[in-house]
Amino acid sequence: MTGRPTLRLERSLLRERCTVLACADEVGRGALSGPVSVGVVAITASTRTAPQGVRDSKLLTPDARTRLAPRIRRWATTHGAGYGVGHASPAEIDDVGIMAAMRLAARRALEQVETPPDLVLLDGNHDYLSVPDQASLFDVAEVPLPPVVTAIKADLRCAAVAAASILAKTERDALMVELAREHPEYGWHENKGYAAPAHVEALRTHGPSHQHRRSWSLPGSVPAAGSVPVIESGAVRASDEAMGSR
Repeated sequence: MTGRPTLRLERSLLRERCTVLACADEVGRGALSGPVSVGVVAITASTRTAPQGVRDSKLLTPDARTRLAPRIRRWATTHGAGYGVGHASPAEIDDVGIMAAMRLAARRALEQVETPPDLVLLDGNHDYLSVPDQASLFDVAEVPLPPVVTAIKADLRCAAVAAASILAKTERDALMVELAREHPEYGWHENKGYAAPAHVEALRTHGPSHQHRRSWSLPGSVPAAGSVPVIESGAVRASDEAMGSR
């Protein structure tokens, strides 16, 4: 899919199903260390076109994302219904699993939105937000969640979802650069926690830190029963990271 993302799908949902639409995207799901993060941008029928240059965060350089992030925050605040970025830590990922951790990060992001949405648009084909029976896992307020719709490649075709991906990506990248000062051996300032060759080699040499997802099968650690094998899939993520992947 090519071309500039638009608000066409979002406006259709606002006409037919809601008055405040929260558009969400996640980053960091395939990383070996650091949080999983979810960005949310909430819009209404009166929201203007997204700032020029907004694309899925994977298609933008780090500098372009950094320049766009403050413009997106102003746009979402001035012309929309607010924004938020939520995180779930590696320890939380280990405790509850990656899908529930994504749900936790999304809940934290939604709590930051100024006007509560009455519909959420998620990128992809899986509703990770509204799976029931796990309320006890979360430290956020137990309020009813709005209904969810999913759209494959929404980050490529929906401007508000693309904007949310940029907010999540820039905030998570900044966190990883900060964490790299504490653990420079893993090269997080460059690989952002993904399975880049230098990161994998550092894991074999030094073992995992407290910022790694220890429930996963990592180099330099003894796999736990039921651990998630990630190195093969992580290597793919690492090659994508050079192009701005999540």
